[in-house]
Amino acid sequence: MFMGEYQHNIDNKGRLIIPVKFRDNLGKTFIITRGLDKCLFGYPMDEWNALEEKLKALPLTKKDARAFTRFFFSGATESELDKTGRVNIPSSLVSYAGLDKECVILGVSNRIEIWNKSVWEDYFTQSEDSFAEIAENMIGFDI
Repeated sequence: MFMGEYQHNIDNKGRLIIPVKFRDNLGKTFIITRGLDKCLFGYPMDEWNALEEKLKALPLTKKDARAFTRFFFSGATESELDKTGRVNIPSSLVSYAGLDKECVILGVSNRIEIWNKSVWEDYFTQSEDSFAEIAENMIGFDI
């Protein structure tokens, strides 16, 4: 399980340090792809494979299903940690998430998220203001 919030800088070659607490759960090889809300998602291979099975089951005849799987899979890349715990993020994903220097790496249950620091702060502030309302809407999910 991934949890917590960490800050690291991305260098001009697209290399980002992955927090030590996340490295064992991610494994040496993992998947990074476009996420929702202008961040990147990182999945350990077992979680990626489980997600892939679910996405393959979506009906090909549904326009939204095709669009979502295209968006998700076309941005996916197999990534590896180097000896110092850094990952090299492809420029297309750096551009998508607007990663420039300061990044926030979040642990979110079965995945990590990589955010531009200012985008994360804006998102968090907006979500924080409506957290009670969001929590109330989650009642039907048995949380």
